[in-house]
Amino acid sequence: MSAVMWDRFQFGFTVTFHYLFPQLTMGLALIIVLFKWLALRHGDPKLNDAARFFARLFGLNFVMGVVTGIPLEFQFGTNWAGFADRSGGVVGMTLAMEGMFAFFAESAFLGLFLFGEERLGQRKHLMSAVMVFAGSWLSGYFIVATNAFMQHPVGYAMMADGRLRLAHPLIYLFNRWAFWEYAHTMSAAVITGAFAVSSVAAWWILSASFPKHGISCLKVVIPLAFAACLLQLFPTGDRQGKLVARYQPGALAGMEGRFKTESNADLIIIGQPDPSRRRLENPIAVPRVLSYLAYGSFGHKVTGLDDVPGADQPDNVVLLYYAYHIMVGLGTLFIAIMGAAAWLLLRRRLESCQPMLWLLMLAFPFPFIATTAGWLSAELGRQPWVVWGVQRTANSASPAVSSGDAAFTSLGFLGLYSVLFVLFLFLLGRELRHGPVERATGREEAQ
Repeated sequence: MSAVMWDRFQFGFTVTFHYLFPQLTMGLALIIVLFKWLALRHGDPKLNDAARFFARLFGLNFVMGVVTGIPLEFQFGTNWAGFADRSGGVVGMTLAMEGMFAFFAESAFLGLFLFGEERLGQRKHLMSAVMVFAGSWLSGYFIVATNAFMQHPVGYAMMADGRLRLAHPLIYLFNRWAFWEYAHTMSAAVITGAFAVSSVAAWWILSASFPKHGISCLKVVIPLAFAACLLQLFPTGDRQGKLVARYQPGALAGMEGRFKTESNADLIIIGQPDPSRRRLENPIAVPRVLSYLAYGSFGHKVTGLDDVPGADQPDNVVLLYYAYHIMVGLGTLFIAIMGAAAWLLLRRRLESCQPMLWLLMLAFPFPFIATTAGWLSAELGRQPWVVWGVQRTANSASPAVSSGDAAFTSLGFLGLYSVLFVLFLFLLGRELRHGPVERATGREEAQ
């Protein structure tokens, strides 16, 4: 592979591994606030126990997110010096704000929430949870705003030497692409957090270790997860898709495996793209629906790859197509799972429905797969641009870093992150075995 491809592999691997943790903490932050608020409102000690338990998991994931996020910042200088040199004057603003404001707020108040309950009292303890939530979601916005500039650059001016400078900070911060990308990303984070909590709660019920805690948790997170799954589809996914269709038609063509420009375009459910023959094999499609979803008209013309200049086409259409369809397929599956769980909860049959409890317990990895596929769809669709229409990826890598250098450091990251992941699983297992309360007290049985 070329040095640029190794750089892309290294950044893709490290950012994918890193994002396993923030997507969970952002989802858990909201759920912890709900547990704590409902515990105070209804005087339910089980939800207060759950808030403390999941805050410990939040802390563990937060530390892993910090450790794995630091190399990403350094890679802008080591592997992507061309990007940092030309576009750093713009994206540096939100990256700095994320580190200086959101991260420090989240860190400080997380310490208060984890260790300050007795000293703060319950209402101030709730406020510390709210501040952790605000810090984590604000941090997410700054990162999404940075990515939104790379997808749909606004608010900048180009200087005589080709570098970009931030000309309109508010236009940059409130990029329309950022709004819908942020809403889509945050609802995905809530789904991840809710599936993780549902998995633990289902295990508490199935193992009869903390069944009352499990039911209390499911009553909160199942409706939340179902609502977030619906939001993923509409309006956030719908509006995000319309932005892609309008501003990145080549990306949409790659996602749909569409090689020819057509009116009355069909929505592809499944098929196998064959770039060498420029066609989709064995397609199963819904007639005319893609034209309507993308442009609001069944007869609208949808651009295919044949109308995109070769130099501007996504360079890995096969991976882009499958990543996009995995994301959409899993998103549809999530609606079905959480819809069924919500119906059982409404009928007061969820805690006795063992097949659904087993499904909830085992389904927790799939939101991580869906978000990874979603990130791949967005980033592969943007190629060959690192900043859409402004700066190509090939001109963004560091010229001094050879393919051998990038391959060697990539192997280093693979080894280091494997060790970190084993350590994380060990610590996570210890917390899960501990549970929300001490078993010796018999508190679960007493309640």
